[in-house]
Amino acid sequence: MKQYEDKELLEQIQKFIEQLSYTHEPENLYKPIEYVLGLGGKRIRPVLMLLAYNLYKENVESIYQQAAALETYHNFTLLHDDLMDNADMRRNRPTVHKKWDENTAILSGDAMLILSFKMMMEGCSAEYISEVTETFSKAALEVCDGQQWDMDFEKRLDVTVNEYMNMICLKTSVLLAASLRIGAILGGASQTDADLLYNFGIKMGLAFQLQDDYLDVYADSSVFGKNIGGDICSNKKTFMLITALEKSAGNEKDELLKWIEAEDFNPEEKIKAVTQIYNNVGVPDICMNKINSLYNEGLEILEKVSVEESLKNNLRQFTGKLMKRVL
Repeated sequence: MKQYEDKELLEQIQKFIEQLSYTHEPENLYKPIEYVLGLGGKRIRPVLMLLAYNLYKENVESIYQQAAALETYHNFTLLHDDLMDNADMRRNRPTVHKKWDENTAILSGDAMLILSFKMMMEGCSAEYISEVTETFSKAALEVCDGQQWDMDFEKRLDVTVNEYMNMICLKTSVLLAASLRIGAILGGASQTDADLLYNFGIKMGLAFQLQDDYLDVYADSSVFGKNIGGDICSNKKTFMLITALEKSAGNEKDELLKWIEAEDFNPEEKIKAVTQIYNNVGVPDICMNKINSLYNEGLEILEKVSVEESLKNNLRQFTGKLMKRVL
């Protein structure tokens, strides 16, 4: 059975997405959709779905539409996230609500959501449609749950690590996990294997998100591709900040709270001071240990999937590459 590497799958799904024609009348509804999907991205979710399918079958092109449906849904969430965050740029290009307007961003996002479900169901084998729809709709709703928790946390200083892990599980992990599960279902995997691949995706998603938290503070900005310390400046409740609030005491705790409450500050000064507190209370080691632990737990789950070990290599390598980026 032919085994596809992630690079090959990425190129193929990219070509498939590029040739999809979203634009028809009224143009002002569909042009923004084409624009968002044309901004590029790593296409992690469709590649994961195709890699999971390829554990069982080799005709990956038969599920390109379902893989593109996942990417359409993911980009819908980004479009609405940008609107909620009032973000000006996405992948170095103006966001939809800046290029067009807010009402267009809302309506085009709604259309993307509906299109993603339409694409997922059209051409889906009758024997799998119920399971696929259940997996996809559950993940889609949970992403909304996660976004709401994230918004709620903005107003709280008492968020716990457990609450945060639950939020990122919903906001980030479940869609990665669903990508793997849907790929497995469409490939004819057993219920046990499909569930194991889902759980593998959950662990990897948590590790990815914690790694993002870590890199926002400790990466080299020239390699990472975005400015360092953005989460610190915006007081975003990340694993790093929540852990620092739990571990700090006395003067250090007072200083951390002072920076969180400061409305007028020098960004460089704040980033330096808060990072120093993180270092003092051991946040980087705690975070890296958690990342490594989740990643290894994920690999242990993948080992239990009942296909030959060699067939899992491409999936293992792909997640490994994602985890090693600029650390």
